[in-house]
Amino acid sequence: MSTIPAGTLRDWDHANLWHPFTPLADWAAVDPLIIERAEGVYLFDVEGHRYLDGVGSLWCNVNGHRHPALDAAIRAQLDKVAHTTLLGVSHPGAIELAHRLVERAPEGLTRVFFSDDGATAVEVALKMAFQYWRQKPDPEPRRTQFVALDGAYHGDTLGDVSIGGVDRFRAMFAPLLFPTLRAPNPYCYRCPLGLERADCAIACLDAVERILEAHPGEVAAIVVEPLVQGAAGMIVQPEGYLRGLREISREHDVLLIADEVAVGFGRTGTLFACEQEGVTPDFLCLAKGITGGYLPMAATLTTEAVYAAFFGTAAEGKTFSHGHTYGGNPLAAAVALASLRVFDDEATLERLGPKAARLAERLAEFAARPHVGDVRHRGLLAGVELVADKATKAPYPPDALVGRRICQRARDFGVLVRPLGDVIVIMPPLAITLDQLDVLLDVLLRCVRDVTEGKSSG
Repeated sequence: MSTIPAGTLRDWDHANLWHPFTPLADWAAVDPLIIERAEGVYLFDVEGHRYLDGVGSLWCNVNGHRHPALDAAIRAQLDKVAHTTLLGVSHPGAIELAHRLVERAPEGLTRVFFSDDGATAVEVALKMAFQYWRQKPDPEPRRTQFVALDGAYHGDTLGDVSIGGVDRFRAMFAPLLFPTLRAPNPYCYRCPLGLERADCAIACLDAVERILEAHPGEVAAIVVEPLVQGAAGMIVQPEGYLRGLREISREHDVLLIADEVAVGFGRTGTLFACEQEGVTPDFLCLAKGITGGYLPMAATLTTEAVYAAFFGTAAEGKTFSHGHTYGGNPLAAAVALASLRVFDDEATLERLGPKAARLAERLAEFAARPHVGDVRHRGLLAGVELVADKATKAPYPPDALVGRRICQRARDFGVLVRPLGDVIVIMPPLAITLDQLDVLLDVLLRCVRDVTEGKSSG
């Protein structure tokens, strides 16, 4: 237990700590939940209460907390060096990790650029794509624009916010952002084109093609979260959408940036989401699960063709002048390598099938509730969308805070989850057992009933 009393910690939190994505006046009125330690899929607060980690510590924990192999890898690396740079020197961990990622990534991705987090991984891809068109053998400097989807979230740097499509994250900073060509997202429950999935033929892909046709020779890249748009509300794309984007991008000679920060490392059932549709993007952006949720690290993988456009002497001026102090950090590289070994040793991907099937089976119970409009899932991630009226799909008024109230209620039963508005996110560590998954879903179903139906389920 902490040597500082819990009350003192809470006082200091309110006095000094600024929490991200948090309404500060609301935070000032609550006693913060202070997590002190963890074990497996459980988190423990400073007073010893246990919580099942239902969102993988913000979607990044994969193998569980305090995994012996990951802990040992960090301790062993501490006996060597905690940090050194990749500017002008190298180190074994970054070299091996780059090699292992290339071995496992979609074929054709051969070069790895390390950075710090998901936002920087995408920012790197944006800048590389922009510079590529100016430095390839037959330059096309008019290619300065990016296509991104409604509802997209790619991080909080200004470049990422520019391509992001969530208004509450970008409206304040609009004067600082570069323009983006916006395509409708495949939000089948609330189709932006007013169509039904059964016979739409993925018409939202046609909208992407029309954008490219209207801007010939002007688009540098299309940016997409493969298979699932996370912050948009766990929007699961229809089968064939990602593959269609790849085909359209090739037809128009446009690069494809795949942001797998949230969906990579097993979340959708395969190591990388792109695998499920046989897609090799021009850039693959990774973070979160890359270290099993232990340390900040990110990687941007790209092709030999892109790399070749930057290959030159200092005098030629082709250098990618971008870098991060902790990019490729030895401790992070060591635990990332250990995490990849755990995937093999524990057959993590092979063991996901029954868990994904159980999740799908149990989500049917949620779908039957009168205020659940839609349930969406892929692999071991899901979103449960709550509505005021199921027949009309009318959402709750924002000030009802239904999603937040459900997640707050879940804490009373030892489950920690975080909503996206009125979408309840389910994304536990992949290491969760079937029994633990049932507990998580039992609690969330009870809390959905308690809050939306105004009754206790006993």
